Amino acid sequence: MTSPVLVFDIESIPDIQGLRRLKGDAHSQLSDAEVYAAWLDERKAHGQSDFMPLHLQRIVVISCVFRNAEGLRIHSFVDRDGQSEGRVIQTFFNTLEKHVPQLVSWNGGGFDLPVLHYRGLQHGVVADKYWDQGEDDRDFKWNNYISRYHMRHLDLMDLLAMFQPKNNAPLDALAKLCGFPGKLGMDGSAVYPAYLDGKLEDIRRYCETDVMNTYLMYCRFQKMRGGMLEKEYDDEIAMVQSTLAEWAPNESHWQEYLAAWV
Repeated sequence: MTSPVLVFDIESIPDIQGLRRLKGDAHSQLSDAEVYAAWLDERKAHGQSDFMPLHLQRIVVISCVFRNAEGLRIHSFVDRDGQSEGRVIQTFFNTLEKHVPQLVSWNGGGFDLPVLHYRGLQHGVVADKYWDQGEDDRDFKWNNYISRYHMRHLDLMDLLAMFQPKNNAPLDALAKLCGFPGKLGMDGSAVYPAYLDGKLEDIRRYCETDVMNTYLMYCRFQKMRGGMLEKEYDDEIAMVQSTLAEWAPNESHWQEYLAAWV
């Protein structure tokens, strides 16, 4: 594998401070739990979803699988003090600026990237290369991170569904159908309760296994489209398993992940 690949996934929680700011004085004296409960009641009264709008999703973890000629790495940028969301987002975009990788996600165009856009805007994040659509680098006019039908950002879910939302498949199900572990021990609905319970490391581990599922799906896709020959694919999967085995003694979630691999 010659060109670098960066697979990413975010975990977010409701931005209660932002919600309080938008609601004004009426919510200024309420606790976070009361502000959130009032918002849920309002949504329920109007028959609306209890899913927080993207501009009110506060990022707590960004996990990345980075694959280049030197090997496979995984790293998570974590807002550990509740005050570092902007730094976390900036560090992620700095990584793109440095390596200009193939960016890969599962539903990144529908969720992760819009959230990163809105939150980055609020924090004054700078991401020159990411936003380039040919103004600075002519190559980016025909293949950039922003355009839906370009491959510099590959949203696997969107592409496999032929850009038709009605065809979307969940990562967990498709990963398991392909023989990969899928989600372990948590799903997106459990992230906020886990955060309130102080289980940030559990969220980080969950995000890392999710992004590893996405990388494995990317490898399977590359095999399907001819980007990897059969032996290259087999070698890559074997390399992933051996790398996870090296990480497993220090991180229990990789032990569980390998045990779930059929």
